[in-house]
Amino acid sequence: MAGGKEPIEVKFRLFDGTDIGPNKYDPATTVTALKEFVLARWPQDKDIIPKTLNDVKLINAGRILENNKTLAESRVPVGEVPGGVITMHVVVRPPQSDKSDKHLSNSPKQNRCGCTIL
Repeated sequence: MAGGKEPIEVKFRLFDGTDIGPNKYDPATTVTALKEFVLARWPQDKDIIPKTLNDVKLINAGRILENNKTLAESRVPVGEVPGGVITMHVVVRPPQSDKSDKHLSNSPKQNRCGCTIL
């Protein structure tokens, strides 16, 4: 373990309330590695299945975690119980559809002065 620090126990709460984990991680584990873990263990019976790391956001204590940060840098110690499990929420970016792109292209635009162009 890096620096002799205790492992951090984390579970990942999916959008429908189911969990992946809990599992213990070294505090030096990156958010990217946590996302890879979530993708590898994503339940295949879900309607929404993320395909890449960019499709997944991890949220801890209301903050979106940055990929290049470590677990130790990302955790919020306020309110944590020593030896307790940290719950991180997993948000999946919905797949882009042609319908939403078409809707955006038909929406009003603004020019440089902020005036709406129809």
